[in-house]
Amino acid sequence: MTVDKIFLKIITSTTNTLDGYDIKSYHGVVSGETIIGANVFRDFFASITDIVGGRSSSYEQVLREAKDTAIQEMQEKAQMMGANAVIGVDLDYETIGKGMLMVVASGTAVSTS
Repeated sequence: MTVDKIFLKIITSTTNTLDGYDIKSYHGVVSGETIIGANVFRDFFASITDIVGGRSSSYEQVLREAKDTAIQEMQEKAQMMGANAVIGVDLDYETIGKGMLMVVASGTAVSTS
């Protein structure tokens, strides 16, 4: 069985209130997680960048992608619960083992008007 995904715009905020919106109901905590591995070549060139100085754009891109994936997963779960917003969003970053990065986005799914 396949499920067609039609995602509404989910308002996402780090605050516990939304200016201009009334929170009508709370659906519960939602989270999205992603774990990504770092590429050996990217690690090598990032270490050179770290030695010479400057920013590691390859790592920044991977980190951005992981964050976006975690947030999107959290929003999808909120929508499946009937919410149209997620408030109190928090992002956590952890390294796991060698070369693995975990990003978790969590918040409270709510319905607004």
